[in-house]
Amino acid sequence: MASRNPSEYDHRREALATYFDSTARQAWIDLTSDVKVSGIRATVRAGRDAMRANLLDWLPTDLRRTRILDAGCGTGSLAVAAACRGAEVTGIDVAAGLVEVARERTPSFIGHGRIDWRAGDMLDPQLGTFAHVVAMDSLIHYQPEDLVAALAQLASRTTHSILFTFAPRTPLLAAMHNIGKVFPKSDRSPAIVPTAEGDLRERLARLSGWSIGRTRRIQSGFYTSQALELVRHG
Repeated sequence: MASRNPSEYDHRREALATYFDSTARQAWIDLTSDVKVSGIRATVRAGRDAMRANLLDWLPTDLRRTRILDAGCGTGSLAVAAACRGAEVTGIDVAAGLVEVARERTPSFIGHGRIDWRAGDMLDPQLGTFAHVVAMDSLIHYQPEDLVAALAQLASRTTHSILFTFAPRTPLLAAMHNIGKVFPKSDRSPAIVPTAEGDLRERLARLSGWSIGRTRRIQSGFYTSQALELVRHG
């Protein structure tokens, strides 16, 4: 598996950090809360809630003493849910402002679990090794080769499974993105890169020691995302 291209990956990562810490900060805070939002954002909120529930269902019920990386934790909902099941979670995001919100929203009691909130690169090897990695909608902004290269980096430090999402390349999704260009900027997300599932599976098949497991596509209005499970074998 080829290593990632640092310039392309890092440039995109920095652009996302700037977007989520400036232009979209308040919108993202609202989207991940229960305040009233626009109809477009309401569909995105519902879709993200469904996707998060799906990914949590794919993790073991008992996560005590289990290290989990929430790669692209945003405001922290998934990390908190995993910690409440006993996990030792590292929640990391490129947007320091959103990580601060996650820290502020952390319940005072999360049972046996704990969360280490960090701002930075989810591929940083200093984060250590994890049993499970979850990357919910944090890799959808990268080209397929960078997406898979990032997964290869994560795979080298993961012992059980990687759960991630990608934007499936469908005519409907392409139409939605074209329509989205006419909406006000406040209703737009950063550019998402639609990825052909067949091409993605072909690339992932070259990831030594890993097999493709479950998959599920979730569509809710302007939210379309597909979850894919990678399972370590051997």
